[in-house]
Amino acid sequence: MARSATPDVNDRHEWLSFDDPEEQRTWVFDITFLLSRWTCIFGQGCQGVLTEPAPEMVEGCCSYGAHFVDDDDMRRTQKAVDTLTPDDWQWAKVAAKKGVMEQHDDGTWTTRLHKDACIMLNRPDFPGGPGCALHRAAMSRGLRHMDLKPEVCWQLPLRRIDAVDELGHVTSTVREWKRRDWGDGGQEFAWWCTDSPDAFVGDTTVLSSMRDEIIAMTNQTVFDMLLGALAERSAPPMPHPAVQVAAPKRRA
Repeated sequence: MARSATPDVNDRHEWLSFDDPEEQRTWVFDITFLLSRWTCIFGQGCQGVLTEPAPEMVEGCCSYGAHFVDDDDMRRTQKAVDTLTPDDWQWAKVAAKKGVMEQHDDGTWTTRLHKDACIMLNRPDFPGGPGCALHRAAMSRGLRHMDLKPEVCWQLPLRRIDAVDELGHVTSTVREWKRRDWGDGGQEFAWWCTDSPDAFVGDTTVLSSMRDEIIAMTNQTVFDMLLGALAERSAPPMPHPAVQVAAPKRRA
């Protein structure tokens, strides 16, 4: 059943903002999500992003092709793909014939789909196990997964949105990736990880576990300013809506 696109009044988040010391930009951070214990549970209960729960398929959010943000993103990904071996990648021979990327009618480029999922996705019957071939290769080489994967893939479930006002000032918001960010189809997902308490079981906060990703999406100076601002807080972080416990009812 499709979920309603009506905004959830209980989806309340706390935000922190400050101006960039080096450029005409204001940064806005979703600290409710950054201070939460969200973690990727790929292969450990993730239901996937299809219209029905499908944990047995172990596809995570790889059921659709990854959209490239620009030509540089495509070139970096292709360069990484060229280093993969059949031990890394189940569909290496298929890609050698058809290519890894495809262009759509609207001009956008994505990774190609193969057998109804991203061609980079190794399936459960692969000897090395399921998961992104680029992610697997990075881990085996002692690299960060973001060193090889497309930009959107290593950022998830974070998203940066830049808005420019009439005076040229930029407001950059770093927040959790919502269902709506997938387009109309996001409301059709049977499950999305930032909606579910099942994914908020990490040992550390997102701020810590995705430190490298946040720095890459901003810069070291901004990240240090974020840490400093958070260190000055005296109030405990607002619980993420996905894990909030309903307040007890008062007795009459």
